[in-house]
Parts: sequence; C-alpha cells; structure tokens
Amino acid sequence: MVHSLVNCAKRDPEVNEDTEKNYAELLTEELKQREAASMEKHKRVDTGLLEAKKITSSYQKEADKCNSGMETCEEAREKAEKALVEQKKLTSMWEQRARQKGYKDGATKSTVKSKSGTEVA
Repeated sequence: MVHSLVNCAKRDPEVNEDTEKNYAELLTEELKQREAASMEKHKRVDTGLLEAKKITSSYQKEADKCNSGMETCEEAREKAEKALVEQKKLTSMWEQRARQKGYKDGATKSTVKSKSGTEVA
C-alpha cells in the first residue's frame, strides 16, 4: 500500500500534459468570453453615445430656432416701436393743426363753431 501512495505522488507526464492543455483551453475560452462581453459592452456604450449625440443635436437645433425666433421678434418689436413713435408724432401734428383750426378737447361735431361764429353740424 505504501508503494501505491508513492506512485500517486509522482508526477505523471501524460496527466500533466493533458491538464495543462485543458487549463490552456479553459483560459482561452474565458478570454474569448471576456472579449465578447467587452465587445458587447463597447457596442452598448457606442450606441448610447450615438443616441446622446442625436439628442444633443436635436436640442441644439431647437435652441437655434428659438434664438432665431427671438431675434426676429426683437426686430419686429423695434420696428413697431419706431412706427409707434412716428405715429405719435403724426398724431401730435394733426392735433396741433386741429387746435389751430378751432378744435377744443371735449367738443363734438355738433358743437364745433366755424370761423364765422356759426355752429357747424
């Protein structure tokens, strides 16, 4: 029995070679699995990055439209403001002319007198 234990403790070159081959195959398989998992993760990250770029581009386009709209609105406001100033000047001029011709605030058409002193209807 001692003899069989001694033989068991000896290294068998054939067993060592098979074990090393199996170990190398297992390591190769594990590396392939890790590489596949890494590639899949990389693909998901690339897809997410592409989607983020698309969303960013969409938001940028919307921001550009908004800015353009604001500029257009501001230009229109400035034009309207200038037109209002011009209209106020014109109104003031016509009011002045009307007063020079005898118009008084609160006067109605039926109570306005002509230069000759008679009421005009």
